[in-house]
Amino acid sequence: MTTAFASNVTVHPSAEEPGDGVWFAVPTGFTSLPLPALVAPTGSPEAARMDESLAPVLASAPDEVSRQEFMATMTVVQRMLRSVQTDGTAHCAVGLHRDDGEGGNGTALLSLFTISWVDTSWAPRGVTAARALVTAEGHTHIEYAEVPCGPAAFSETVRMPTTESGLPRKPLLQIHGHLPHPDGTTLVLLTLSTTAVPHREQYRAILRQIAHTVSFDDPLAPSRGGARS
Repeated sequence: MTTAFASNVTVHPSAEEPGDGVWFAVPTGFTSLPLPALVAPTGSPEAARMDESLAPVLASAPDEVSRQEFMATMTVVQRMLRSVQTDGTAHCAVGLHRDDGEGGNGTALLSLFTISWVDTSWAPRGVTAARALVTAEGHTHIEYAEVPCGPAAFSETVRMPTTESGLPRKPLLQIHGHLPHPDGTTLVLLTLSTTAVPHREQYRAILRQIAHTVSFDDPLAPSRGGARS
């Protein structure tokens, strides 16, 4: 998995008002999407915003057939988001890469990246990272590590979508990064979801790449608080 359909490497502040927040970098091949637009009716102003967000991806597609195929996958993206989002979901981005690595067949690989805020009772950040997985069911490949923003816990789940979700009946791989906020009462949950389970090593690397860019201080104005996404 080496070729991305679009390049969008930029630091996204979570908001502009004062407060506590998170900043992170969107890797190559991912396009940020406005959350309301994903569930907005066709023809609405919100839906138009999504069309604008997807323009770089469509422009990078090699031909019209690829563009049409990508638009068709957006229905799957919307269903995937409904399946994985929580009340604290604050950001999402769609990832589109071409499977042209060793043994690849050139098909498009779709993924969905989300960031969510999770409230938790106060504890030291290392304890919060470990506690995030104590009661988690079905999580595997558990790893604790230090990233630039502090302690983190990583894990993975593979689930079969329900019939009601409208998703293809293929295993859904979700790679998680749990990053406690310095306030001790919240953590940021990074989740990368995809049905391309055989590429879990590559997606695992992408999630860790994102985790290493996370900051709880505005990198452009260290003396000014950011805003929660």
